[in-house]
Parts: sequence; C-alpha cells; structure tokens
Amino acid sequence: MTRLSAPFRTLVTALTTLTALLTVTTAPATAQAAVHDPKAPGDFVALRSVAPTVLEEIRYFTPHNFVGERIDGYRQPLCILTRPAAEALAQAQTALLRQGYSLKVYDCYRPQRAVDHFVRWAEDLDDQRMKAEFYPDVDKSRLFADGYIAEKSGHSRGSTVDLTLVPLPARPTRPYHPGEPLAPCTAPQEERFPDNSADMGTGYDCFDTLSHTLDPRVQGAQRAHRLLLKDTLEKLGFVNLAEEWWHFTYKPEAYPDTYFDFPVSARSLTGRR
Repeated sequence: MTRLSAPFRTLVTALTTLTALLTVTTAPATAQAAVHDPKAPGDFVALRSVAPTVLEEIRYFTPHNFVGERIDGYRQPLCILTRPAAEALAQAQTALLRQGYSLKVYDCYRPQRAVDHFVRWAEDLDDQRMKAEFYPDVDKSRLFADGYIAEKSGHSRGSTVDLTLVPLPARPTRPYHPGEPLAPCTAPQEERFPDNSADMGTGYDCFDTLSHTLDPRVQGAQRAHRLLLKDTLEKLGFVNLAEEWWHFTYKPEAYPDTYFDFPVSARSLTGRR
C-alpha cells in the first residue's frame, strides 16, 4: 500500500469525520421522525388483511389526482379503515363477486396532514396543472364555496371510503405519466383517462355536478352501476354522500368526532396498544 503524506492523511481524516457526522445527523433524524409519528388505534386495520380480494388503487399515493403530486401523509399505497368498516366491505365484496364485479378502493383513511395539503393547494389559484381532468368546468376560486375542498374530511375519522366497481376479470390500468395530455373527467368513458372500473358516468374525484350519485343526466348502464354500488353498500350499513357517487361512510362511526393524523403506512398499525 502506498504511504500517504501527512497533509493528505489529515484531509482524508477530516472528510471521513464529516461524512460520519452527516450520516449521524440525517439518517437518525428520518428514523426519529417515523418513531414519533402517531399510531392508529388498535381497531384500525389494513383492508387487505380482512378483504384481500378487494382491489386497491390508492390515488393520493400517486401524482394522478387533482393536486398532481403525491399527497402528504401517504407513505404507502395502503387502504386503512376501522375494523367494522373493513368487515362490511368484505361482505360487500362477497356479494359483488357473485355478480361478476370486484370492489376497487381509491382512498380510505386520510390523515389530517393530507387534508391540509388539499387546502394549501386550493388556496394557490395559480396551480391549475390538473384542471383539465378533475375540474374542467369549475373555477378554482369556487372550490371551497362549492364544497369540493374543506378543512376537515370524514375520511380522517377512519370509516369513510372512496371506491368503485370493476368488471371481472379485471384489466390492468396503465400508470399516469405526469405532463401527459389530460381529458375531462366528464367526457365519455372511452375519452377519459383509462381506468378498469365500470362506467360510472364520470371519473373518480370529478369536481362536477355530474358526479352527484342520482344526477338525472346519468342513465343506462352508468346509472345501473352507480345503483348497484350504492344498494350493495347501503344494505351493509354504509351511507352515500349524495354529491359523490364514490364516497361512502360506514355507520355508526367508531370515531365520529376524531380526526386522526397518523400516516398511511403499515408502520402506523404496528406496535400499538
């Protein structure tokens, strides 16, 4: 081995020390943040542990949503719900499989930090990157007044889910590529972003009155699909939000007055009391 000069040995030692200090100050900080994240109560579960055949396409883990980027608090593409809501979805899935459909969830428990992210985005009127798909006919300045964005969400209480029907056998859905051309969520199904769900009359998270579950303009197979989803879930204790065909809350809620902020990740469900 070649012998190093004294000045060079001093430089190498200094660099090694600096690298060690950076490692100590950055890596543990990330781990420490995860350790101190709030945990889910013991009666929250991963849906896949209760209803493993339900499809999951957690949109807020991806940039394919009305904000156009992954939403704060979504660390894994995971559906988390209170156990009663998850068990009711398992029953709904059993009933729908017999009819040639599967449920697919787009969003389940949503941390408060994600809702805060929505609010910040809605207040930034210059950010219109996803308007062409998700709110083509709504001025962004109207999102609060029209009820599309709010400072609190029932999703944060753990018993609300956004979902759809998928005809079986389920086809794969291609990923969204940021920057690709967008099509209105109100367009005919063959013109919208491809989704393996049944035709529900609009895309998911479509900020438009056409998304109202019983909008009279939605007829034929589209209306039949909405009613099949609604009727199946309502028989098992879910209540539909009339303005969104995809939005259902299991009643009675386990936490009707609590808005949780633990991250969407498997870690939130481990090490709990």
